[in-house]
Amino acid sequence: MPETVNADRDNFIDLPKELEDDLIKVGSTFPAWDVEGAFLAESTIEQYRSALDSAPLFNEIRGPLLAVLNGEKGGYAVVRLGNIAQALGVGEQFLRLATTILAEVAIPFQPFQRWPLWKELGTNLNANPGLSTGVGYNAFHMDLVNATLPPDYTTLLCVRPDPLGAGASILSNAREAVSRLTPASRALLADVAYRYGGFFDLSDVGEEYTPFPVLDGEPEDRGFVRFTAKMLAESDLDEEHAQAAKELADQMVAGQVSYTLQRGDFLIVNQHRWVHGREPLGNGQHDVTPENRRLLLQLFLRSAGATGPAAS
Repeated sequence: MPETVNADRDNFIDLPKELEDDLIKVGSTFPAWDVEGAFLAESTIEQYRSALDSAPLFNEIRGPLLAVLNGEKGGYAVVRLGNIAQALGVGEQFLRLATTILAEVAIPFQPFQRWPLWKELGTNLNANPGLSTGVGYNAFHMDLVNATLPPDYTTLLCVRPDPLGAGASILSNAREAVSRLTPASRALLADVAYRYGGFFDLSDVGEEYTPFPVLDGEPEDRGFVRFTAKMLAESDLDEEHAQAAKELADQMVAGQVSYTLQRGDFLIVNQHRWVHGREPLGNGQHDVTPENRRLLLQLFLRSAGATGPAAS
């Protein structure tokens, strides 16, 4: 198993072999999904749940999965479907099965109008190294930080890991990082003073929120620690607010855990609690053919009844 650093074993969801066998058998029965607006259609969710009844042992996985995502000390989970990926491949059948499992957590949706439900995150040697498709260090962030209603969960499915063995996913408990700051720093982070990113071709994520506070004062199940390390370089911040954000970034790094996703693994992150990023890919990416470079697929989830703040 790839190295984990200070990671709680309870955050890893391994399926018993009998359940893997059942899911492999049922994997070919999931129909193509329909999308209503930006969301996975309710009719599709009902069809998928009905098919999942053929794998009754899944009921023993659903509870632990929800607990590690939403429990008092939870916030992320890695569901390991490597054996199923080996049997089914990582094409449409596998994606339908993964979507079925994720629909038991919240509602899959596609906030980016120009991309499908599962958005490709490949490896682009010409991209800014710090971007999700780049080859460098992708610093801690939450997705759609500048939307009034960001996705509640972000999911990364590994189709191909970096063949050079690097590119570990990094995670940090943003709430715990905030708790280690001084009251003065927390007060600065609560100011509506931070900016990052564009806002276009988006659906069902509210309005553009700029500037925004890092700490919005909302309860954990509704609010976010609106953080992306990129805002340190791209926001026009005064020294005090920039320093407070840097202190938070340092605390996130100090508390980070890491895991190198393998083929068939998918990572689910509760954005109300945790932030994520990536270590650099291995040196020598130019020697790897494009079809063998690291490839992830991303999908977002929305909890029922989610609300967001009014933009200032």
